[in-house]
Amino acid sequence: MRIIRDYQFVSPNDRGATVAIGNFDGVHIGHRAVIDIARKAAPEAPLGIVTFEPHPREYFAPDAPPFRLMNAEAKANRLEKLGVKRLYELNFNAALSNLSAEEFAQEVIVKGLGLTHVVIGADFCFGKGRAGTAQQLQEFGQKMGFGVTVAPLIETGDKLVSSTNIRQALSDGKPREAAQMLSHLHRIEGKVITGEQRGRELGYPTANQNTAGLHQPKFGVYAVFVDVLSGPHKGTYQGAASIGVRPMFGENTPNCETYLFDFKGDLYGEHISVALVDYLRGEEKFDSLEALITQMDADCAQARAILEAE
Repeated sequence: MRIIRDYQFVSPNDRGATVAIGNFDGVHIGHRAVIDIARKAAPEAPLGIVTFEPHPREYFAPDAPPFRLMNAEAKANRLEKLGVKRLYELNFNAALSNLSAEEFAQEVIVKGLGLTHVVIGADFCFGKGRAGTAQQLQEFGQKMGFGVTVAPLIETGDKLVSSTNIRQALSDGKPREAAQMLSHLHRIEGKVITGEQRGRELGYPTANQNTAGLHQPKFGVYAVFVDVLSGPHKGTYQGAASIGVRPMFGENTPNCETYLFDFKGDLYGEHISVALVDYLRGEEKFDSLEALITQMDADCAQARAILEAE
C-alpha cells in the first residue's frame, strides 16, 4: 500500500483514483460499507482512501480528552488488510482546515488528487467549519466533473453504527458490543515499551504499551488475543491484559499491560496488537501483593477458559 501525504505533490500514477473519503476511526462496518462501494465502483483500479492526520478533532481541540479508537499506524494496517492500495493520508493543517467546502472540492479533489469518483457516508461534512454536506459535494461533483456516491448509514440492533457508539461500548466495558459494530475485535496496537518490571517480580511478566492519545476502554482486566507483529516471536497468543492506572502502586499514567500465556522471550521494541475479547473485572487496590497474585491467578484461569471457547 502506498501512502501519499501531500495533495499538492501527487505523482501521475496516483491521480485519477476512485476513493472513499472519511476519518475512518475504528474502520467499523459503516466505514467498510463505504469502502466496498468504492471498490465496486472501479474494480479494475487500485482501491483508494482519503483520510486525514492528525484527526481534525485532535487538530481543533488538542487539549480535549483522548478519543481515537486507533492510531494512524493501526488504521493504515487495518485498511491495508481490506485491500486498500492508495492511502491519501492528508496532512490536516491550517491551510487545509481553512479551505471552504467548494475550495476543498476544487483544490484537493480535482486539482490536487485528480479523483474521478468519491464515495462518502451520508453524514459526511467537509470544508471550513464542517460547512459542506454530502448533497453539496454531489453538486460540486456535477459542476467540476467527478462522480459522488453517498452511502447510507448502518444500524446494528437498535444502534446506529458510529465511532461515538463504539467508544461508549468500550467505556462501558462491553468489547463484544463494540466488536459487533467494528466487525472485528477492538485492538490496541503499538510498540512494547519498558515498564517498571513489577509483573516480572510477581511472576507475571507483561508487555507494556503506551495508550496516550487513544480512547481509554473501561479500566480493568480483559481476556485478550495478542498478535506479535514484528521480531522473532511473530504469531498469535492468548493472554490477559490490565488497562488503567495500576492503583496498587500509586498514581500512574494509564497504559496497557499484557501477560501472554505460555510465552518466553523478549518483546521490548516489538510491535504488538492486543485484541479485547471480554471484560473480566475492574481495577482494584489489594491489601497485599499475595492477594494481588491470587487474583491474577484467577484472572488468567478465567481468561484461558473464555479464549479456549472462542
